[in-house]
Amino acid sequence: MYRETAKLILYSNLGEDSILANLAEIFKRFDSCHYRREELITDIYKEVKKLLDLATTYGFDKNLWHNYLTFVLITNETSFSITCEKVGANDGTVNHFAKNDCEVFRRLFHYDFRAIEETLGIDCFSTLLHYKAIVKKERMYNKNVSEKVRELSDALAAAENADEFFDALVNFYKNYGVGMFGLNKAFRLDTEDGKLNFLPINNLDKVVLDDLTGYEIQKKKLIDNTEAFVQGRAANNCLLFGDAGTGKSTSIKAILNQYYDQGLRMIEIYKHQFQYLSAVISHIKNRNYRFIIYMDDLSFEEFEIEYKYLKAVIEGGMETKPDNVLIYATSNRRHLIRETWSDRSDMDEELHRSDTMQEKLSLVYRFGITINFSKPTQKEYFDIVINLAKKYPQITLSEKELCAEANKWELSHGGISGRTAQQFINYLAGQSPKA
Repeated sequence: MYRETAKLILYSNLGEDSILANLAEIFKRFDSCHYRREELITDIYKEVKKLLDLATTYGFDKNLWHNYLTFVLITNETSFSITCEKVGANDGTVNHFAKNDCEVFRRLFHYDFRAIEETLGIDCFSTLLHYKAIVKKERMYNKNVSEKVRELSDALAAAENADEFFDALVNFYKNYGVGMFGLNKAFRLDTEDGKLNFLPINNLDKVVLDDLTGYEIQKKKLIDNTEAFVQGRAANNCLLFGDAGTGKSTSIKAILNQYYDQGLRMIEIYKHQFQYLSAVISHIKNRNYRFIIYMDDLSFEEFEIEYKYLKAVIEGGMETKPDNVLIYATSNRRHLIRETWSDRSDMDEELHRSDTMQEKLSLVYRFGITINFSKPTQKEYFDIVINLAKKYPQITLSEKELCAEANKWELSHGGISGRTAQQFINYLAGQSPKA
């Protein structure tokens, strides 16, 4: 195994503490015959445990060794794989080196573990090749990644030569991309110790826009702008504002689900992370995806200055915002920065109070599209309740009974809103036996 991995060129950087790199070193010690049996077995089991942990995270099954090698290939962001993500495998000298690496991985796919197992008296590798995973609920693993890995794994295992292996891999890069941005829909930031890391968000809500009853004008504005964006046409940053519980955040999640397969990705960022906005954009601007930077429940108090980072990024900084990045935000406020009566008062000590007001309004003006989600009327509230109830066969109340109970519910649960309607339906569904 060590002799094989040593031949890698484009994929030689396997990352820190890589299972493959560590196993290669272990097999090198085994081939040299200078090892202690117990220590070697212990080191092997450490890597096997890491592989099993990875398999649990991503729902791998059957041949975990094939699944793992495939996972390495589709998460390794090399100059070659990122280029294939954008344009596929055009003719070029680099393909010669890529096919060399494909042949290395093809041989690793069919590596014979019998010698080391028979010598050490272990069977862990044979077990990994014929693994039966415990059936897990979807929310316990990243199903989206799992399905892609296992499908490509079968294709690579069936490749009879380096050319077939190369073609299958390149087609995957072209269709789905490479690395975490290719495999996942959405991300959040980890900025501990001042270092920027993107963390995939697994198992997003499967909500679609049709799940949001009403708000047809608002949804159309959002769809039109997002479609223009994913198709490479001019589009605007979006601010969704209005009453709490009216579906602003739900609409953003639904947009991601609707356009993910067209290359849309989303990065959620919190107010205290705005200082990293430029670094985030620098990291994603050259990728072959369309990124929405999502800010939920956006608002600022007078003493908070983080909005200045956002203003500079949206419009006003020296560097132009790349075409593959938009900012979508939700807020309960139309004016994102808190205003006070003193801002408008003639008694204010500020001589140029109009400047103060303009400073506070300037952020919202930098969103090209603002969409108002107002509280529904009582009739609209009842329509939402009735529509939601249709998804739960165990709820057998008539429409009249539903509306009467929904009216009682909202009086003691925060008033009329889409969120209140959903909470009421959740309650009813929880109290009713499954159909």
